[in-house]
Amino acid sequence: MDPDPAPTEPLAAPSPPEAPPTSGLPETANVITWKEMVADRDAVRHAGDGGGRVVAVSLPPPVEVGSAVELVGELIVGPMGIREGGAIQLVPTPFWGWSPPQADREGADGYTTLEAPVGVTLDAQGSGGMLTATVRGRALRPDERVRFTYGAGQTARADRFAERAPALWVAVDADGDGVRSVVRDAPLVVTTVAGPPAGLVATLPSVAAPGEEVTLRLAVLDAVGNAGRPVDLTVHLALPPGVSGPDELHLRPEDAGIGAVSLRSELGVIRVGVTADGLGEAVTNPMIVRDGAERVLWADLHVHTALSDGTGDPDDVLAYARDVAALDVVALTDHDHWGMVFLDDDPAGRQRIASAVVAAARPGFVPLVGYEWTSWLYGHRNVVYLGPAPEVWPSSLAPGTETPQGLHEALRGTSGMAIVHHPAGGPVALDWSTALAPEVEPCVELSSVHGQSASPELPGPIYDSVPGTFVEDHLGEGPAVALLGSSDSHDGHPGLTRLAGGGAGLTALESAEPTVPSIRDALLHRRTWATNGPRIVLRVRAGDVGPGGDVHLAGGPPDLEIRVVGTAPVDRVEVRSGAGSWAALPGSGSVFHAVVPFPEEVQPGERWWVRVVQQDGGLAWSSPMTLVP
Repeated sequence: MDPDPAPTEPLAAPSPPEAPPTSGLPETANVITWKEMVADRDAVRHAGDGGGRVVAVSLPPPVEVGSAVELVGELIVGPMGIREGGAIQLVPTPFWGWSPPQADREGADGYTTLEAPVGVTLDAQGSGGMLTATVRGRALRPDERVRFTYGAGQTARADRFAERAPALWVAVDADGDGVRSVVRDAPLVVTTVAGPPAGLVATLPSVAAPGEEVTLRLAVLDAVGNAGRPVDLTVHLALPPGVSGPDELHLRPEDAGIGAVSLRSELGVIRVGVTADGLGEAVTNPMIVRDGAERVLWADLHVHTALSDGTGDPDDVLAYARDVAALDVVALTDHDHWGMVFLDDDPAGRQRIASAVVAAARPGFVPLVGYEWTSWLYGHRNVVYLGPAPEVWPSSLAPGTETPQGLHEALRGTSGMAIVHHPAGGPVALDWSTALAPEVEPCVELSSVHGQSASPELPGPIYDSVPGTFVEDHLGEGPAVALLGSSDSHDGHPGLTRLAGGGAGLTALESAEPTVPSIRDALLHRRTWATNGPRIVLRVRAGDVGPGGDVHLAGGPPDLEIRVVGTAPVDRVEVRSGAGSWAALPGSGSVFHAVVPFPEEVQPGERWWVRVVQQDGGLAWSSPMTLVP
């Protein structure tokens, strides 16, 4: 799937009188998209653009994803009217599978009809996933109504991901100059629900003490990872020796296919298989049970909703993160200036995110407010607030914060932390010369739905990659960084984007508690490892120094101890530095342990890290250690 598509057509068609300057921009800049965004921002809008109200006349009941639908709505013309030659534009949510509207082929996909007042004709043309109806005959007067039927005769197809969100937006160009604005109210909400049950997902904590009560979370999912389908079935648990707890769980329709059981275990590495009739078997991630084991939190710090270019209401997306994906930490990071209504100009949208975060919090589950600073010039960054979030976010298109330096300055003294992501390409590669400021931008996301940006020689590299921008090209220089993985989910499935067929990413926070101060401390001190989705446990120690720490060379460097508990057989474990791979150790099974001496010629200032490659393509990277005198 294409997780971050460009808009099918800018709402502001004309360019401003003077094109923005492009001299001095980084070679990695996506100048075309940036110019489109600037043109839309700077376009002079008529007072009637985006005017009026949209009302729902007939909406379908909740429908299964991908089903045929018809919805009827009306635009009540605003007080400025719409001139002859002006236009009304119908825009289905453009990102995840709604049928493009068309008015030419009755009975075909997305067939749409329009009804205008007497004396007005609407010349409707479909293009780029939108239907633009130009006003002919006479102007539309204030309070007149235009009725539209999207999917007339049940010909439109719904989103393939379950959600509660607007299915159709309306934009108005009141004076016919080609510049349109979206009508802000969006009552044309259609609820899409999960398809037929197709499988199970089950998750355990990665670490537990012997005899400690832990929660196994499980969910019934459809073929692309949607949850919430009512079922009446029994899930059987294959508990290994030494594990006590129920061996089955009955899910009733009111459970919506989501459940949990409590278990206790003796020492060991535990995996639990779960089965249900017709749904096959799923196996949990490994849980390491031993005394004194350091806790691990699993985080996804890059998640989109329908408030920008994702799927799902913020409340529903956070519930999925907590109850289905069993995440410990999640951040909502919708784009500041991308989608149908831009959040940098939408205080109500920002408040919805803040309210959803407060409502979703539970003991052991930490949701966070954030946003994506969507710079097409310098690379995208997430800003996550590990504390109070301001009412106004520093925007990638606002004077003073349109550069990384401006963003960094705006974040100083706040709880905000910037995280660079998809640095090696995809939508836009990172300008590394502007990246990283230890106190406000200490992290790099190197794996997501776009693919991995660590190295082109590893499985699943990011699309449209730019040579020289992969993360491992830069780990040996500049400030020390924490390596993160995040989903960059647009499907409403934080933590589990891989189920829909795309890439993925997760972050493990080591020695952290599920509190905001502890999470912030782990990120700032780089106590992390990243994966491309699976919950691989990767422990790296040089003496008593863990990932992201400083290894003192006085008296000689300590040995490097590596422990891996994988979700699949380990192909190899590599010890790497800024000079490349120093040791490649073959795996044998899903559990790996080795002690590797540092070479005698190591020098202060060098960085060393470990990466894991599983036979199934699963990857993990430890945050680099820095050698110091």
